[in-house]
Order: sequence, then C-alpha cells, then structure tokens
Amino acid sequence: MIGDIDSGSARVFAALLEARTGQRIAAGRSWRFEAALGPLLQALSLDRVEQLAARLIEGKDKSLADRIIDALLNQETSFFRDAGVIEGAVAAVAGTPTPLRIWSAACATGQEPLSVAMLCAEAGGAMPEIVATDVSAAATARARDGSYTQFEIQRGLPVRRMVKWFEPTTDNNWRASPELLRAIQYRRHNLVVDAPPAGEFDLILCRNVLFYLAPQLREQVLARLAGALRPDGLLLLGAGETVIGQSERLRPSPRVRGLYERVPGDADGKKVYTGR
Repeated sequence: MIGDIDSGSARVFAALLEARTGQRIAAGRSWRFEAALGPLLQALSLDRVEQLAARLIEGKDKSLADRIIDALLNQETSFFRDAGVIEGAVAAVAGTPTPLRIWSAACATGQEPLSVAMLCAEAGGAMPEIVATDVSAAATARARDGSYTQFEIQRGLPVRRMVKWFEPTTDNNWRASPELLRAIQYRRHNLVVDAPPAGEFDLILCRNVLFYLAPQLREQVLARLAGALRPDGLLLLGAGETVIGQSERLRPSPRVRGLYERVPGDADGKKVYTGR
C-alpha cells in the first residue's frame, strides 16, 4: 500500500519535475505524487514512493527519471476538447493562399492535432502541415502510433467522424487514418528549454500548460511562441490562460475573439505591448 509521502521524497519528485519541465507542484498537493506514481511503483515491484525516490537518487537506472516524468505529467486530453474554441481557431486561419502550418504544442497523446487535421480536411483544400510536440517520449510515441482505446475514441469524437477517420484494429482499438497521420509530424519537445520547431506558423495551440509554470518561465515560453508565429498568425491558449500581464510581445487579437497575436512591430522582438 502507498502511505502518506514524506516531505523529503516529495521535494525530490518536485525538483525533478520542475528541472525537466518547468512545472511546479505546490507543497500542499504532494498527494498527486502518490496517485500518479502508483502504476510505476507496481511495475517496479515497489511498495512505497520513498523507495522510488531512493532509487532515483541512487542513479543506477538511467531511464527512471524519464519514467517518473511521464507518470507525473498531466496528459488529460480528448478529441475536440472545447470543440467550439478549436473549430473557431481553425476557421480563423483557413483559406490562406499557401498551405497552413499549425503547431500543436504539448499535444499529449495526439487527440488535439488529430482533431485539427480532421477539421482542416473537412474544410476542403490542401491538408496543412501540422507539427505536434510534447515533452513526454511515451506520449509522443503513442500519438505517432495513432491508436486509441474505445474509451479514448468516445471522448469528444462524434460517431460520424469516428467511422470516417478511424478504423478498428485487431486488439479492439481504433487507429487514425493514414491521411490524418501523414499530415502530422510528431516530435519530442520541451517548451521551457527547446527552440520552437523551424519556420513560422499560422496557428499555434498551446493549451493548459502555462498555468503550471512560474511567471518568469511563462514569459519565456510566450516569447518563444511569439517568435514562432507568422506576422498574421494566431495563438490559442487554454480557457484559464492569457498573455495579459504575462508577455509584451503578444496581445489579444482584435480580429478573432479569444485568440492572441504578435504585437505590431514585433518582428525584431521589441517589447512594445503594454496591455492598454
């Protein structure tokens, strides 16, 4: 059985998570370590999280840190999450004369970029180039495979889209069509330390990540996202996130409600937005 985690072990896991991803867990939420690490303890035949912390400190298992990070990351996602928002974001950039470039940052197991690909395909025209990234190697591997359980496939995906864009597999899962998967490039990427994917994007989706970061890191990440946008590109954040008071390189878009864009004159990285 997993008991109450001691403060020393909690600090070990919190420090690892912050060092690798920039995400912070408050001291009062140490229960999250127990809940998240339970399956990993079972896989390693350990009884308590303190044993896992000791093994991490020992440093003999070189893959252990990655496995702990994968367990601790919040990979909550679903198809067409906040459907109206994602549909509006894709509609706002559709119809450009050149093929769209879209970046789904912190894509978890891939439901978001697949949702975007479906919307673009159904709108007609050329399929966009979609770059989908996540800090978790396990999540990006699953996303690249494009296979989902019956439970996952039913979360947010209407039956008509399931039948059109997915095929049943022999293990009772559902796999995304080759057309969708060809449109998406999955890469492992850390928003806090890695440079953005090469090139500029018409639309960047980075939802429900920033509120886990310290203010300084949040500003740094937003600066990177601003630099990756085309001059008329748009940024979609999570419902509880904003650039106001967080970045001087981005502003609420006057063209599309709920989205953000680079401020005028930001091509050289000048900080000109004051929020007024």
